[in-house]
Amino acid sequence: MELSGATWRTATRSGNTDCVEVADNLPGVVAVRDSKDRRGPVLAFTPQTWHSFITHVKRR
Repeated sequence: MELSGATWRTATRSGNTDCVEVADNLPGVVAVRDSKDRRGPVLAFTPQTWHSFITHVKRR
């Protein structure tokens, strides 16, 4: 997967703690990585799957 054009961001609620970073500017994919290991593995989700996950988390 080509990630050179990814624009990574952290959650606004993460404050100064380590968190995950999300790149949602890539066509057809939302990429997620650990902010402590930016060269480490990346999880990739379809935008629909990511939306479902976020919707579920916000309900909690």
